[in-house]
Order: sequence, then structure tokens, then C-alpha cells
Amino acid sequence: MTTKTIPVVELEGKDLPAYCPNPAMPLWSSHPRVFLDFGHDGIAKCPYCGTEYALKPGTVVGHH
Repeated sequence: MTTKTIPVVELEGKDLPAYCPNPAMPLWSSHPRVFLDFGHDGIAKCPYCGTEYALKPGTVVGHH
């Protein structure tokens, strides 16, 4: 059995608010747009496709 490895997408402050599918994903693999909520560890995971997103070290997230 082979497992599919999904790469981690690194984001910077300019990429926020972050959503999936991201602009680099092909149209055929689209699902409804979901805005991502990053935890204190700087990681978010798409509930549809499982793609993981991580904030680059030193990224400052603004608060509303």
C-alpha cells in the first residue's frame, strides 16, 4: 500500500487570510473555499482535502 504525501504549504503574512483551495491548486481538484484558522503552533489543515498550511517562522498574524 502506498500513502499519498501531501506537501505543507508555507505562508507569510501577505498571504493571510489563508484559504483552501489555494490559487496554485489546479481547478480540477477544487472543493468549496474554506478559510483556515491557524492554531498557536502556526499550522492549519484543510478539512476537505487534508492539505496542511504552516506559517513561516517570524510571521506575525494580525488580530481583529
